[in-house]
Amino acid sequence: MGRTGYVIVGVIAALIAFALLPGWLKLLGVVLLVGVPVAGYLMLDPSQRRRMRGQAHKRLR
Repeated sequence: MGRTGYVIVGVIAALIAFALLPGWLKLLGVVLLVGVPVAGYLMLDPSQRRRMRGQAHKRLR
C-alpha cells in the first residue's frame, strides 16, 4: 500500500472516531490538531522561523 492508501485509511479512521466521540472530546481533538503545530512554531527562535518561512517560499516557487 502506497502513501495514498495510508492517507485514505487515516481519514476514514478519523471520520469514524469523530462520529463516535462525545462533543467535548471532538473539541479537544480539534484544539490539539491546531494547537500542537502552533506551539511548536512559537517555540522556535526568530532565526529558525525566518529559515522555515524561506523554505516554504522556495517550495512554492
